[in-house]
Amino acid sequence: MAAAAQGEASTGTTAATFRRVYETLKAELLRDDSFDFNDDALRWIDAMLDYNVLGGKLNRGLAVVESYKLLKAGSEPSEEEEFLACILGWGIEWLQAYFLILDDIMDNSQTRRGKPCWYRLPKVGLIAINDGLVLRSQISRIFKRYFHGKPYYVDLLDLFNEVDFKTTSGELLDQITTSEGQKDLSKYTVDVYRRIVEYKTAYYSFYLPVGCALLLSGGSLDDYVQVKHILVEMGIYFQIQDDYLDCFGDPEVMGKVS
Repeated sequence: MAAAAQGEASTGTTAATFRRVYETLKAELLRDDSFDFNDDALRWIDAMLDYNVLGGKLNRGLAVVESYKLLKAGSEPSEEEEFLACILGWGIEWLQAYFLILDDIMDNSQTRRGKPCWYRLPKVGLIAINDGLVLRSQISRIFKRYFHGKPYYVDLLDLFNEVDFKTTSGELLDQITTSEGQKDLSKYTVDVYRRIVEYKTAYYSFYLPVGCALLLSGGSLDDYVQVKHILVEMGIYFQIQDDYLDCFGDPEVMGKVS
């Protein structure tokens, strides 16, 4: 029981540290001098980030930090190392927010995380499309600030670009298979469904966090191909469960109308 309590305390400390890093990153983005934002734009970005990047369970981002600690094989990461792991974790949370904003528009969704989807807010509407693109572009700015010159910088960008490609390709397959008003269940086979959940969810939700931790620890992704296969299978399993809950779960518990 003492070990369990210690583990919970450690997790709580990690989550608190992780959240503080978000505030640092947001403040830096609001001070970004590459574009002369006026006060209205700054208020918009501030509110947009809090509404869309925060509010979830942050499992993907925290998985980077926890994976990195495991890869350290018992030695405690330095403050700088943990900070960089948190930044990579937030990179995934930014990516998640970008995906969700656009996914909600395409699916005509009503709620997300217990509140109206961002595009459903009267002041937002289809401006949300550009907000999604802003979120995606901010990842590159964050990474350039903290990882440019690191030996794994190019591999990190390549990893995010590859996962982004896989996820958006999975979204395409989902949309053309299940579009409202054009349903053709004969196309919705087990093989197609597996492809959708693999590419739309598994890579960015399960492989990407561990891939980030491997790169940060000095590893080569080419040496861990089997790890990728295992994580993708876990992601498929996760999405199958999520889809079941999406169909049969209570919206009051799920936080979204499915």
